[in-house]
Amino acid sequence: MLTASGQEVVSDSVALIQIEEESETIERFYFEKDFQKNYTDSDFIYESKAKEKGAWERFRERLRRLYESLFGFKTSDQADKAIDITIYSLALLLTIGVIYLIVKALMNDEGKWIFGRSSDKKLVTYDELEQSLLETNFQKLIADSEKNGNQRLTIRYYYLWLLKSLSEKGHIEWDIEKTNSDYANEIKDSQLQKEFEYLSYLYDYIWYGEFEVDQPTYDKAKAAFNKTIKSTN
Repeated sequence: MLTASGQEVVSDSVALIQIEEESETIERFYFEKDFQKNYTDSDFIYESKAKEKGAWERFRERLRRLYESLFGFKTSDQADKAIDITIYSLALLLTIGVIYLIVKALMNDEGKWIFGRSSDKKLVTYDELEQSLLETNFQKLIADSEKNGNQRLTIRYYYLWLLKSLSEKGHIEWDIEKTNSDYANEIKDSQLQKEFEYLSYLYDYIWYGEFEVDQPTYDKAKAAFNKTIKSTN
């Protein structure tokens, strides 16, 4: 339709028809009942929850508050650094202590049972020898160890018996803290001193060698000990 000015005018009836035609294309959507159950997966959860703290984190928090109150730290970082230093120091001291015990066990004759043979547990302790060296019946100990086939322990008893004989005859002065070299230097008789040094070598070789002793070596060492012990009596 044209107006007097020549403009085209769309009538209300035409516009109404167009709206009705367009409305026919609109589809209606209906939500299923309890549709929320389909969206319970973690991908559909948008609220973040605070991560639960473990026992170690809770312990550090208590320790941090304690350090802050004791040392007056102004920030948590300062307290954390002090805690880290404390933990490192304790771990270092613990490691040193363990190493000390291991080294002590390795160097102390009485600790050799940790890595040695179970039969070594039967030997007489140093404290017992210090108190009763002169009263110990080494002949019986030697007979028992030989009967059990423990040649290494037998040689150890022979060496202690030698020290007992030398001490009784005044060639040495028994002291648990002394070394083989100390005893050798105390012996004035040059021949006896050489024999003692040789027997000390055999003793160290057999007892601390931690290996099986063959029969010829054992017989040779036994004969040498008996010879020197007899000459001192």
